[in-house]
Amino acid sequence: MSLGGRIRSFAATFECAVGLWGDLPYSATQEAALPNVIADMNDAQLAFTVHDGDLKQGSSSPCDDALYQRALGWFSSLEGAAMFTPGDNDWTDCDRASNGGFNSLERLNHERALFFSTSYSLGQHPLVQEVQAAPYVENRRWTVKGVTYATLNVQGSCNNLCDTAPDPAEYAARNAADIAWLQQTFADAKADGSAAVMLIGQADPGFDASDATRGPVRDPTLVETDGQPDGYRDFLAALRSLTIDVRRSAQPRRLRVPAADRPGEPGRGPRAVAFRLR
Repeated sequence: MSLGGRIRSFAATFECAVGLWGDLPYSATQEAALPNVIADMNDAQLAFTVHDGDLKQGSSSPCDDALYQRALGWFSSLEGAAMFTPGDNDWTDCDRASNGGFNSLERLNHERALFFSTSYSLGQHPLVQEVQAAPYVENRRWTVKGVTYATLNVQGSCNNLCDTAPDPAEYAARNAADIAWLQQTFADAKADGSAAVMLIGQADPGFDASDATRGPVRDPTLVETDGQPDGYRDFLAALRSLTIDVRRSAQPRRLRVPAADRPGEPGRGPRAVAFRLR
C-alpha cells in the first residue's frame, strides 16, 4: 500500500510534519471555519493528520447519526491519511438528556462501524494500520519516519466512571484493552528501533497536582486526590513503567511547533497544530 505523496515528499530526509486537531467543532462558528482548517492542512502537505476526539461540544448538541456523517465528510476531505480517535463528547456523554439521551456504548459501536471498519485510516490517501482486536478496533498503531504512533480510547468523564450513566463494566474491559495496547505499542516500537512513541487520546488523565481546572489532580504515587472516581490511575501506572531506548535509533528526533500553527492565534480562528519531527 502506498503511503501517498504526503509521506513521499519527505523521502530524502528524516523530517516528517503531521497535523493534530481535535475538540473541534464546539460551535456553529467553528464548524463554519472547518473548511479553512482542512485547507490549511492540505496545503501543508502533512504526512498524516489525527483528530483526537470530540466532534462537537459536550452538551446541548445531539449525538445523532448526522453528526458522524458530517465528521466522515471532514476526514474524507483531507488529502493525506486521516486518523481519528473517539472523544467523550461523541460517545460517553451522549447519554446526557441534552445530547439526545442515547446509549453511550451504542454510540461508540456506531463510531466503530463507521470509522473503523477496515485496517486503513481515513482520508484520500489512507495508510494501513495495526488494529487492536474487536471490539476495540478504534485503537490503532502505525510507524512513519522512525516514530511509532498509537491511538487509545481513553476518555473524559472519569473515563466513563462518572457523569450521567457511568458504566464500570465497560470501563474495566476497555481500560484493560488500552493498557495491553499501550504495552504492545512500546514493545513493538523497541523491536522496530523507533526513536520515539507518540500516544494520542482524548482525555487529560492528570499527571500531578498542578492544575485542578485542567484535569484530575494526583499525588506522586498517582493517587487522585480530588474525590472523583479515578478512571486513569492504572493506565498512568502502566505508562510510567514504559520507556523506549532512543539509542536504538541512529537518527534523533526533535519536536518543533511553529508559532504560526499554534491554536488560537488571534484573528485566524481555529487551526490545526503542525508538528515537525526532525
